[in-house]
This record gives sequence, structure tokens and C-alpha cells, in this order.
Amino acid sequence: MELQAVLMAAGGGSRMTDLTYNTPKPMLPVGNKPLMWYPLNLLERVGFEEVIVITTKEVQKMMSTDPKMKRDIKMKMEVVCVPEDGDMGTADALRHIQRKIKTDILVVSCDLITDVALHEVVDLFRAHNATLAMLMSKAHEFTETVPGQKGKKKTAEQRDFVGVDQSGKRLLFMANEADLEDGLSVRKSVIRKHPRMHIKTGLVDAHLYCLKKAVVDFLTENKSISSIRGELVPYLVRKQFSKTTNSQKVKEDSEDQTQKKNDSSTNHELLISSRDESLLHLAQERSCWNDHRGDMSEAYHGGKLRCYVHIMDQGLCYRVNTLAAYIEANRQAPKLFEEPPVHPSASISERCQVGSDSIIGERCQIADKTSIKRSTIGISSTVKEKVKITNSIVMHSVTIEEGCNIQGSVICSNAIIGRGADLKYCLVGNGQRIEPEVERTNEVIVGTDQLMEI
Repeated sequence: MELQAVLMAAGGGSRMTDLTYNTPKPMLPVGNKPLMWYPLNLLERVGFEEVIVITTKEVQKMMSTDPKMKRDIKMKMEVVCVPEDGDMGTADALRHIQRKIKTDILVVSCDLITDVALHEVVDLFRAHNATLAMLMSKAHEFTETVPGQKGKKKTAEQRDFVGVDQSGKRLLFMANEADLEDGLSVRKSVIRKHPRMHIKTGLVDAHLYCLKKAVVDFLTENKSISSIRGELVPYLVRKQFSKTTNSQKVKEDSEDQTQKKNDSSTNHELLISSRDESLLHLAQERSCWNDHRGDMSEAYHGGKLRCYVHIMDQGLCYRVNTLAAYIEANRQAPKLFEEPPVHPSASISERCQVGSDSIIGERCQIADKTSIKRSTIGISSTVKEKVKITNSIVMHSVTIEEGCNIQGSVICSNAIIGRGADLKYCLVGNGQRIEPEVERTNEVIVGTDQLMEI
């Protein structure tokens, strides 16, 4: 087994709490499938037969009863539950399963929906004997109106600055805008080896990583690192160009000294080695191939720690970690699987209109004179007579009484929409009941126990 697959599915969905209050993020329905179904399906399609799923007991219980998970996912899933009491980061989670890791690993987040050719990332990892290979994509501008947020000022996303070499594959520099109060500075040790570096913005980390087993072992000795994305990846990228014991003695630059202090909390050195280290070194010595231009140094400038990135220019790649992303994912996800948009078990009146861009789930009942366009109707939901649903997401076991008009809204599971109600750009929480004949626009309608304390 060359790579072990690890699925991170313990996150709470802190940026979409109105959706995740009653349904954990990994089990949110997207195109009538649990969100975590998509990365599991991605792994299964490329030939993985086993995966370690890091999650909570609540999600584990829901996985065991969800028909889509039981019926569609054939590979063996070893579920590891994280402690309920601690706030565990993604690097902490890897540390938690360290004894189960026998080889290099492929880590993927449960909220990733993509049609990436996974071999693009894995091939970089293999070809360059890399320490890290990761996936990034171009940032998306979501155009749909987000329920309950019309007119509100959008929170500005902090940009990442990503430096790559001329090939666009070697990852040389990474920093977040929040960490650049004094401006963007690049260490001289990087510029010496790669005098031409392209700085890219407008990229999103897909949270898909190939990592050496040595990195997991390193984490067990360095408990100060809690997050893969926020701490481990930037550390590995910096460490590529740190002075090593067998390198030429060069006076440390002042900025290198500053960074050295920042890395001082990680006391244990990351030792990258391979069973075939001597053969790899011999192959490099006798080969005329090089990974860079501009000097006569050996391949990779003699460095053993190497980071690479595959940047998706085209195709589908979404992190479903906000309400806007969740809405867009429901629009795009059906493109990833070939299934009829209307489930055979659904009961649909001949006198209703269902657009070809809509999905109707199992055991749904759709009555006469109903119009459904560009919407998703969840499993076991009931839509009665003369209802109009446009650009909306209706989750599971929802009842919509006759004469309702629902536009641009998200209706969570077990909700009941009273007769003649008119909802535009609203989010209706799990199990909520909307009174008959009401008109609501641009509201988040949740129970008082769902409201967050500020």
C-alpha cells in the first residue's frame, strides 16, 4: 500500500452554524448525498480500498444509518472518534492516529467537492520524492444571493500569497495576508536558489495533501503544531530553505534569523529519509536532469525537504465551508454523478412541472400544479398543490403546504411551511414551523436555542 487515505470529518462548521446546529457538517445533504460522500467517492474512484475516517461519535452514528453511505461506499472505513471535550485541530487529529499510520498518507477534508484528476497531485509527490504535495484551485466568486445576508457587508477574506517556481509546481513561499503587517518579504535563501519566483493570489487551499510518514512522526514530537493548513504547511514550506548541518556555511540573513526564532517552538528536527535514499542519490548524481535553471547546483539544490502544489485551472473544486459555498455546491454537485434527477421511488403528479436542473429525492411526494425549478428536494419531503419553488434547497422530511411560494431559500430538515406562506431569500432552521399566509424576506428563521451568544 503506497498511500493510506485519511478523511478529516470532525469539524464543526463554525462558519455555517445555522445549518450545522442539528446536522453535523459531514452529514449535510448536498445533492441529496451527505457532504462526506463526495471525498469518499473521489478516493474510491481512483482505487483506494481503505480509509481512516477521523470524526465524532455523533457523525459515526449517523454514518451507520445513512442509506447513501451504506449502499454507495464499498471501501473499508476505519472510523476513529476524536475526544468530545477537546478542541482538536487537523494536525492534532493526525497525531491522534499516528500508530495507525504505516506509510505515506493522503489527507482530504470532508467538505471538499472536486472532479480533480487525483493523480496530478500524487504524481508530483512520487516524481519528486516530495515531503508535501497539495491541491489548490482558483477562488470562486459566488453570485447567488445568500439567504438572510442580503444588504449585509461581506466579511473580507484574507488572501494567501503563494510563491511557485517557473514550472508553477514547486511551492517556494506561502503566507496569509493577516501575517504580513510589515509587508511581504521573501528570504534571501529562497531567492538565491530560485531567483525567478511567481507570487500568486486568488487561490484557495483545497485541504487535500500528500504527506510523508515522517511528517506524522514529526508531529508526535512537536505538539505545538495544531493545524495542518495554518501551521504545518507554512512550516514545511519555510523549512525547505533552512540551513542544514551539511550545507555550505552562509551567514544567516536577518530575516532568516527572525524566522528561526518563530520556529524555535518546534524543537525536534524533521528527518526526511527513505529506504531507497542511497539509490535515489545515485540516480540524481548520474542524471543530467535538473529541476531548475540559472546555476550548476545539483537537483533540488541538495535539499531533502521538498514541497509541491497542483493548481487547478479548470474543473470543479469547492470547499463547502460557508453558506454561499453550500448553495453553489448543491447547484454543481449533480455534475459529478450520473443518476436520474428524479428518483424512481418519488411520486410526482403528471400535472406538475419539474425542471431538468432540479433534483427530486427518494420517497418524495409532489402534488398537482406545482412548479419546481433549479432546486433540490430532499428525501421523504412532501410538496402539496399549487406550490412554486425556485432556486432553493429543501432538505429531508420537509412538508410544504399548498399555495406556498419559495424563492432563493434554504429549508432545513423536518421543517413545516404553512399554507400560502411566501418565503424569499430565507433560511429556515431544522424543525421550524412557518405560520400560514406569512411573508418573510431575507431572514434567518431559527429557534431561540439555536441563536448564538455574542
